[in-house]
Amino acid sequence: MKPDAPLRVLVVEDDRAMRQSVVDLLEVDGWRVKDIPRADRAFDAISEFDPDVILSDVRMPGMTGLELLRALPPERAVPMVLVTAHGDIPMAVEAMQGGAYSFVEKPYEPRRLLRILRHAAERTRMRASNERLRLRLLQMSGLDRVLVGNSDAARKMRADVIDLADVTAPVLILGETGTGKDLVARALHDLGPLADRPYVAVNCALLSAETFVADMFGIFGGADGRVLQANGGTLFLDEVCACPPEVQARFLRVLEDGVVMQEGASDPIPVQVRVISATNEDVDAAVAEGRFREDLLYRLNTFTLDLPPLRERRDDLHSLLAHFMDASSRVYGIAPPELTTADLAAALAHDWPGNVRELRTVAERSLLAARKGGGSIALAIAPNAAQETLSKNLRTAVAELEREMISTAITTHGGRMDDVADDLGIGRRTLNEKIVKLGLDKDALL
Repeated sequence: MKPDAPLRVLVVEDDRAMRQSVVDLLEVDGWRVKDIPRADRAFDAISEFDPDVILSDVRMPGMTGLELLRALPPERAVPMVLVTAHGDIPMAVEAMQGGAYSFVEKPYEPRRLLRILRHAAERTRMRASNERLRLRLLQMSGLDRVLVGNSDAARKMRADVIDLADVTAPVLILGETGTGKDLVARALHDLGPLADRPYVAVNCALLSAETFVADMFGIFGGADGRVLQANGGTLFLDEVCACPPEVQARFLRVLEDGVVMQEGASDPIPVQVRVISATNEDVDAAVAEGRFREDLLYRLNTFTLDLPPLRERRDDLHSLLAHFMDASSRVYGIAPPELTTADLAAALAHDWPGNVRELRTVAERSLLAARKGGGSIALAIAPNAAQETLSKNLRTAVAELEREMISTAITTHGGRMDDVADDLGIGRRTLNEKIVKLGLDKDALL
């Protein structure tokens, strides 16, 4: 919906004359209006009309306005303004404590009603605009490559990244290899207030021990070094636990005093950087073993982001695979193959030690193999595996997936087998055969 489109209101009122007078008032004021006489029709109306605000009477036959308020699902959190009689004011106040936006008392003053509705609707538009902006920023930053999915873990990561992007305090990102720590670090910079300032990334494990100090802090009369290059912006220290002990002390001074001492210099240089660091190590173990300074850790972990491994995000595998398939198909100009049940089963059966990075490679490998008539996810995961072992493992994974899907459908539909078959997209006879083959006990599931 365009931000400048007319505001939309759903009016729920059982009194026809009252309902029509409200509709007339709102339409004259430029609103788009949908009116219904019963609250139990509101859910379909919300899906079809997508209102910015709901105006509802409190007392109505059947479902009341308060019951409608309590029944609105969180994902369709449309602000609700209640119309009350004088004797219902305590009830309306209680409703506001339960989530209603406001209430107006009959007989209402038209300008006050319009003002309340407009404020509520504009809040909805602002929230929707912010969500669109956040989504666009995630896509521009490349973060969508890591945080695709609707699992609780993916939702939490997206929210955490956006929240921490607004601050300039140090952030320590923890996670196994391949979980996307470098992309998250870049997103924290690109989505934050320092986006137009320098971003300098350093893999501490790849720097030579002999030149580490000069590379990081510079040489008097020569190159600036990475810290000064990042002055005013963000310094990303990947694999930070690989820093030599003598360098850790100098990093501590940068964080505590805001100065850098170059090699051969007698005076420090002021510097202001936001430090984002990352490691795939257990930092507490590194501190206990004396490999990492505890006081430096306390400076780096003002905020901590823990990126879960892919094996803990199995609910996101389908979305991630489809995402990477689509991305690779655009690069190579190849139509992406349809992911089969066997493909998904193979993905679920794999532990993904390389995490999202490995998954992206598997998707690309499968896409390229599809041009030659192959392209299964199982073969892309283990291209050199013995075919007999692979087939055996895949058959087991497929059976487990079918068992889980059929069991869930039987439970969801209360044992109505025609509905179960329709939900799964198979015939009733095929469903019965699979239940017998898998040894499922229908009665035990209900």
